Amino acid sequence: MATHTLVTASALTAVTFSYSNTALLPADLATIANGIKDDLNVAHPRLSGCFVHEGMLYIPNRKGHLQVRVGDVVAIDNQGWPLIVSANSIANGNWTFT
Repeated sequence: MATHTLVTASALTAVTFSYSNTALLPADLATIANGIKDDLNVAHPRLSGCFVHEGMLYIPNRKGHLQVRVGDVVAIDNQGWPLIVSANSIANGNWTFT
C-alpha cells in the first residue's frame, strides 16, 4: 500500500469553528450538521447533534465523538462526509478559502 495524493474535484462547504455565536452563526453550524450523512446509508435521516456549538462532532456509524477546537475547519463533501482540518494546518497556508 502506498500513500496517495488526495484532491477533490469540487469545492467543500466549510466553517471555521469558534465558540462565539458572532464568529460561527447557528445557521452556518446547522448547514454542516444537516449535511453530515451516514456513509453506510446516505438515505438515513440526519442524527441530531452531529455537530454542536460545544465543539463535538459525531460521525454516524463511527464510535465516539471528535473534539473540534477553535480555529479548526469542519467541511463536508458532496456525499455528506465530514472532514476536519486543524487550525495549525489552515494557518500553514496549504488550504484556500474561496
